[in-house]
Amino acid sequence: MELDTAVALVTGGASGIGAATTAQLRDAGARVAVLDVQAQDGDGDLAVKCDVGDESQVIESMQRVVDELGPPSAAVLAAGIGGMSPILQMSAEEWDRVQRVNLRGVFLCLREAARAMVAAGQPGAIVAVGSVSGIVSDRGIVHYSTTKAAVHQLARVAAAEMGPQGIRVNAIAPGCTDTPMFAVTEQLPGYQDMVSERAALGRIGTAEEVAAAIVALLRLDWVTGHVLVADGGITLRSPLDPELFESG
Repeated sequence: MELDTAVALVTGGASGIGAATTAQLRDAGARVAVLDVQAQDGDGDLAVKCDVGDESQVIESMQRVVDELGPPSAAVLAAGIGGMSPILQMSAEEWDRVQRVNLRGVFLCLREAARAMVAAGQPGAIVAVGSVSGIVSDRGIVHYSTTKAAVHQLARVAAAEMGPQGIRVNAIAPGCTDTPMFAVTEQLPGYQDMVSERAALGRIGTAEEVAAAIVALLRLDWVTGHVLVADGGITLRSPLDPELFESG
């Protein structure tokens, strides 16, 4: 995909990975619409306040993008929220809160972006932001990790369904990344140092590095249905690694 003539859509584009992706797409020459509950003037070429979990808002926001910038040929679905609670203490309301944004929101935005592409009779590329938490089994974030595992599968099924229309769908699975969402781990003494030590590349990633991987996926015309892990190698560390064993 040539991005210098593209209309791109980024959900969650007002901060974190979404904001970094917006900046890189604009640097590449794309016109970018940002859909975010905190969207404000200056976020992309068009900023639309949108709750991605609200179907009517998503439909209306997509129509505004089409009307003001044209149908999107690229979409990055980065809106997401987190939370922590063990399963035994988790309320249904907390489960629903995270599922509503991270899974329902991605589904709605993917569907509407793809509908706009099909209606325009043009090919397109969609990247959904998952997480390595959808691959590994971290305790205390089951609502978050299940949404991310589902996003990976949503992207794969969408790729299979939409390929005949010329729409590529991929997902990216970031690891620990320096974003406002990850900043809450500063309340856990030593956690960020531990993460850096376990990553093969020896540090926490940046939003700009993940955004670069997203932009690369948008450009790769022969790649679809792929989940790209962009985690600095943190998921390469196995708890069964013989080098971690110390004999007494």
